[in-house]
Amino acid sequence: MTIRVLIADDQEMVRTGFRMIVDSQPDMEVVGEAADGAEAVEQARRLRPDVCLFDIRMPKMDGVEATRLLAGPSVDDPLRVVIVTTFDMDEYVYGALRGGAVGFLLKDSGPALLVEAVRAAANGEALVSPSITVRLLEQLAAPAARTAAQPREPLTERELEVVRLVARGRTNDEIAGELFVSLSTVKTHLGSVHRKLGTRNRAETAAWAWESGLMG
Repeated sequence: MTIRVLIADDQEMVRTGFRMIVDSQPDMEVVGEAADGAEAVEQARRLRPDVCLFDIRMPKMDGVEATRLLAGPSVDDPLRVVIVTTFDMDEYVYGALRGGAVGFLLKDSGPALLVEAVRAAANGEALVSPSITVRLLEQLAAPAARTAAQPREPLTERELEVVRLVARGRTNDEIAGELFVSLSTVKTHLGSVHRKLGTRNRAETAAWAWESGLMG
């Protein structure tokens, strides 16, 4: 399958660079471009791409608001949005992840990480720039930040193990290897975790793990 990608950035040079990177991959293609947030939302709803690459600061509507409209808690069929920006300010990171983004990259992360983030998003996984991850997780682990909602049903010990590994950035394949279970078993556990926590993706599940104090 070909991963269909929408690019939204107000700088034409950036859009051109991203297009070249994405289109150079045998399993990806750019299906649309937008120069502002409002156009990005319109194209995303019309084209239904597999992955959206959004900048934060755009005219008419910023990337956080565009993400919320396409992937937020009130969206029935959310799209997969990866934020790619030059700004790593905490309010942008939190706003994007709370708005439903499944990835957050800095523009200087390099082509390889961009491609990896697109594939991760298409597979229902999440990728956050390594330079952001440590700071983000440290803040989520702080006692003052522990505002996570209680699960609808108690998680089993195995489900808690899966959540901890998700919060440490492990992929499904890596989780299966560490727990000595099949890939399908991991996916089953994750489905149960999402249902009990009310989360819709790995980023939200990881945030819950750190906010709840599960990671210590």
